[in-house]
Amino acid sequence: MRHVDFSPLYRSTVGFDRIFTMLDSLAQPDQSQTYPPYNIEKTGDDAYRITMAVAGFGEDDLTVTVKENALSVIGKKEGAEDNAASYLHRGIANRAFERRFDLADHIKVVAARLENGLLSIDLVREVPEAMKPRTIKVEALQSGSAKAIEDQAA
Repeated sequence: MRHVDFSPLYRSTVGFDRIFTMLDSLAQPDQSQTYPPYNIEKTGDDAYRITMAVAGFGEDDLTVTVKENALSVIGKKEGAEDNAASYLHRGIANRAFERRFDLADHIKVVAARLENGLLSIDLVREVPEAMKPRTIKVEALQSGSAKAIEDQAA
């Protein structure tokens, strides 16, 4: 396994600590949970969708929260499990979970819906007007109004 040293970048950048920490965590062995499975897709220029397979969970069992730059999806089953059932095979995972996603700046959650066992969360990037690029008009000075750089010739 390779290890990348980001220390030269720390010396020449300011405010990118979070990015380097995320890159460092990507190099670590995968210790994250794999349940529930999910897809992240780009649905437009500034639109995204996270789709999670949450079979067996109802809309009252799921909580979607956004705090700062983190999206959390929590699934908890209310009530006790059916202990009277005798399973020959139990392949449908019906356990509680918490899945977190780090969001980039200016990403907003627009909607969340549950349909056919799939939870879809729509996100959009909304860059404020003050942060969007703008064109600055270049004005030319007239030749007669140009300022002299040197006062007198030697």
